[in-house]
Formats: sequence, C-alpha cells, structure tokens
Amino acid sequence: MQRRTFLALMSALAASAAVTPAMAESKGTIYYMVPTLLDEFQTGSVSALEMFLKQVGYEMKTLNADNKTDTQQSQMNDAITLKPAAIILAAVDFNALKPSIESARAAGIPVVEFDRQITSTPSDFTSVAGTVEIGYIAAEETQKLLAAKNGAVKGKVLQVLGDPGDPYTLDIQKGFEEKMKAFPDVTIISKPAMQWEASNAGTIVADAIVANPDIDLVFSHAAHLSVAAVASLEAAGKKPGEVMMMSSNGAPVGLDLIRKGWLNVEVEQPLYAQAAAVAMFMDKIVNKQEIKAGEYDVLGLKSMVTIEAWGPNIKIPGAAISKDNVDNPAFWGNLKPPAGTVKSVE
Repeated sequence: MQRRTFLALMSALAASAAVTPAMAESKGTIYYMVPTLLDEFQTGSVSALEMFLKQVGYEMKTLNADNKTDTQQSQMNDAITLKPAAIILAAVDFNALKPSIESARAAGIPVVEFDRQITSTPSDFTSVAGTVEIGYIAAEETQKLLAAKNGAVKGKVLQVLGDPGDPYTLDIQKGFEEKMKAFPDVTIISKPAMQWEASNAGTIVADAIVANPDIDLVFSHAAHLSVAAVASLEAAGKKPGEVMMMSSNGAPVGLDLIRKGWLNVEVEQPLYAQAAAVAMFMDKIVNKQEIKAGEYDVLGLKSMVTIEAWGPNIKIPGAAISKDNVDNPAFWGNLKPPAGTVKSVE
C-alpha cells in the first residue's frame, strides 16, 4: 500500500515537472489596450503578445479602442477596477491617456507602454522599435534609390505620415528628415494620413501625383498606406516601378507589394521582438523589481534598455527589406512566429 502510494506520488510529481510554462498555473491576467485592429501590425501585436506572455505564465485579454480616445479612456477605467496583474497600453492619443496611466499606477497596477512611447508621465516599462532609427534607415535607402535613378541624390519625395498625434510617425519623420538635410537637391513633401486611414493616404497620393507629376518616391509610414497609394498610382495609369515606393512597418501587404514590383523597400518594425521584450520583463514589472539598464538579446536582436525620466525603456532595431531578402522568415510580415520560447529576465 505504501509502495503504491509512493509510486503514485512520484508519478504526480513527474507529471507536474513536465508541465510547460504555457501550461503552468497562470500568474495573473494582463489587459492589452490595442488602439485599433484596422492594420496587420495591430492584429499581429495581439497574437504575439498573447503567445509570448503565455510562455512566461500570464493570460491576456484585449480591448480594442477602434482608434477612439474616449473609448480607450473608458476601457482603461474598466480595467483598473478589475485589478489585473498589469496593463499594456498602445495609446490612441499619448497626451489624452496620461491621466489614465497615472490612475492605474496609483491603484498599484503596473502600466507597460507598447509600441507608442509616452514620455509625459512615468510608466513601469516601455517597449518600442527604434523609430528615429527607422527614419535613418529609410533615409539611407532613399539616398540609394534616388542615386540609382537620377545619378545623384536628388529628386522629389512624397512622405505620407500616419496620424500626427502618434509619436511613432513623428519619430520616423524626425529621423528621416534629419538624415536627408545633407541633400538639398531632394524636395520632401510631407502629408499626414489622419487616423492612419488608408483612404486618406490614397487621396494624398492621388492629389500629389496631379500637382507634382515628377515625384520620384512615395514613402508611406505603414504598409497598409502603401496599398492605398498603389491604387491611386494605378488609377493614374502608373505601372509597377514607374514611381518608387517605400514603407516602414514590415506588414505582410508590404512584403507582397515588394514581390509584385510596386514597393522597393520596406523598413521593418520588429513586432515579434517588441512583444517578446514585454514578456521577458513581465515578472519584474508585476513584482515591481528593478529593471537594469544595459544590452539584452531579444530574439537575436541586440536591444538596449535605458532608464529614462518616464521609466525603463527598451529600444529594438529594425531592418530594410527588399526583393533580395523578402522571404526571410525572421521578418514578421512573413507570419512565421519564432519557434523558440522566451524566458523571464532574472
């Protein structure tokens, strides 16, 4: 009898030891405040965050604000009353959500900023792409493209921004224009696609092609904006390659446009790594432990944590995608999530 009891106990312990992190008892629920599900980066962020957080023991629930600031404010209030382990916020409006962040933290709920950096008030962690650096890469690619076409870095560029209330697009613009200042023979026309609406980008491109038929390059700050830009170019009788094109988030539609010959370059925003970084640090965030500055490996990308006035901030590098490397599975736009699992930072 004692032997059977002992064997049963050992069997149970072995089964317990075999449980994977994804199957282990949940450490708590985390709410993700997604700004919209209108583009593939946002839908991809939901899947990636859920996958990586599950690997380190957390459940995730998502609330979609449909790009409405008041909706997201209300959702934040609702989430605070539920007292989750943490709240991940990708803000519709980085100024308007400041009071909500402060309310959550006052209630003892850690707040993580994902993808959209908020510097006006402290948060517990921020995970962003190197957005100014994305602008730098876009400028370098623009210089190459213009030089190849015109024999020198000269010509006309239409820059289609996202919503001007989003620091993501403002940082890319800052980096891009900073690096292009050295080339006075390049004219840059910048127009914002309000609310990141593709239809707004399509109208911008359609109007610009009429007013400036000599545009060499259209640079859109997201791939779904390039889809609308292509439609406008086709309506104007343009063929793939007649007007050079570039986007800056690495979505599947952007990679498809590269394969079809419309898009020359897509500067990837490292979606998988941004989400993985949140999961890697979540135990420290929830337990209110110190996050140390320094270099961290996030899915093979050398990423830097700095301690800023608004809290610990990790910045993750992007990369240029062209027809030569478009099929690389490391790019999130190919929709092949990393096979490995992330581990909590010790």
